[in-house]
Amino acid sequence: MNAIPLPLSQQIHARLMERLQATELRVLDESADHAGHMGANESGQGTHMRVCIASPLFESLSRVQRHRLVYDALQDFIDQGLHALAIELI
Repeated sequence: MNAIPLPLSQQIHARLMERLQATELRVLDESADHAGHMGANESGQGTHMRVCIASPLFESLSRVQRHRLVYDALQDFIDQGLHALAIELI
């Protein structure tokens, strides 16, 4: 029996909790808001995400370094079609 894969937003949430030990995290799929835009797909899901995150790993890092940690943790999702990623550091 094949398991149904989790929605991309839940996969991203799990990944960031695991890799960045997030203390606060929200992952929002904003793909439907970008219908017809570059990178959007016909399902209206999984192409445009917003991540709001706080992590102890961000201490003493610059904004660019913090964003790099998030991008590095999610690179395989980007490689598989995640088109846009908005990052809000909280």
